[in-house]
Amino acid sequence: MANIQINLNNQVKKIKPMHAGGQPPVTSDASDRYFHYMTEAGIPYSRLHDVGGAFGQGKYVDIPNIFRDFDADVNDPASYDFTFTDLLLEQLDKAKVEPYYRLGVTIENAAKVKSYWVSPPENYDKWASICEHIVRHYTKGWANGYHYKITYWEIWGEPDNPPYLWTGTPEDYYRLYEKTAKLIKASHPEVKVGGYGSTGFYGCNKSEAERRPMENHRIKFFRDFMKYVKEHKVPIDFFSWHSYAETYATIGYDNWLHKELISLGYEGLETHLNEWDPYAEKLGTGHHSAEIAAMMIAMQNGHPVVCCIYDMRTANAPYCPLFNPITHKPIHGYYSMVAFNTLYRLGTQVESVCDTDALYTLVASDGESHAMLISNLTGKKQELNITGVDLSCARYHVIDQERLLSWSPAVKEIENNQVFLIEW
Repeated sequence: MANIQINLNNQVKKIKPMHAGGQPPVTSDASDRYFHYMTEAGIPYSRLHDVGGAFGQGKYVDIPNIFRDFDADVNDPASYDFTFTDLLLEQLDKAKVEPYYRLGVTIENAAKVKSYWVSPPENYDKWASICEHIVRHYTKGWANGYHYKITYWEIWGEPDNPPYLWTGTPEDYYRLYEKTAKLIKASHPEVKVGGYGSTGFYGCNKSEAERRPMENHRIKFFRDFMKYVKEHKVPIDFFSWHSYAETYATIGYDNWLHKELISLGYEGLETHLNEWDPYAEKLGTGHHSAEIAAMMIAMQNGHPVVCCIYDMRTANAPYCPLFNPITHKPIHGYYSMVAFNTLYRLGTQVESVCDTDALYTLVASDGESHAMLISNLTGKKQELNITGVDLSCARYHVIDQERLLSWSPAVKEIENNQVFLIEW
């Protein structure tokens, strides 16, 4: 039996935006026909990374898509092609989703054949100035621009992932980050800058000798970056990282990163898990929705301030975990996001203690209404003994292989790979 004790009087912390997403469900004709799904799920942020890939037809977001001739005048609005990125941000604004803007380029998965945009820019100062003008266009109205609220500006992404996203040395990236972060913060102190979208810390639980060479590379890249930023007094408002591992492993990476940042003198720095998707190949299954729900619960109880699942496209299996790539309709993972948003709207996490490992629980309240999210990854059915609250009039909703947040009579047990949303 799994015992869950709830104390509505013990407020823990604010429910964080753990249900943000990667790039939005753009279409080849630049329509926003699927954007309403983000609004309906209450998606708080959309991270704009890889929007410039094959599906984006080289038109969106990326620096070489906006500033197409690197020899052009950086101060001339005519040097910038904002057309499709303007449209995208207008669509996000209409959908009530805040952009999380990645300043950089899209991954080149065929870089071993030939790469085009993932090398260090020829002139770091000019590249930084281009980025600053983009920030100015979208937040200060420059070049017939906008005054959007865009909190987070990420400088590049996965530069520790050669050759697919960076062909230079680690030091090349550190200098690029320094130039760009200093210029943006000097010109726009109200925004938050950070990076660098670490590919992940998959080898952190091994000794240096046990790790694969790339695992050692990525850990050294991270430590040297944080030391460089401190020594050169470079602004950093958040550190972003990625994990495509299962929930329990990602919890370990999160804890390792938290301890590392403290040891490096960065206690209190925001961290963002802004790419994640456990068991991506299992999209459209009860197991996948249970992993997604468990990850959001675990990270709410962990250290990230923002989490962005990768991603919200509708036709890029397996990395479109929220939609069927044939019908473009929501699938299991999407409804886990909807369920989490129910707690997010209530606002405050309250105490819930569960005595069963891999049974993930989270309770939220606004003082009058309450909701609980449960995800079972224990490997077996669990009988539930929930105490501390009266659930006699509660409403139960289930996500599993057959049901997508469907109403259910009050139940006393939860199957493996099931998700419950309970409201009272």
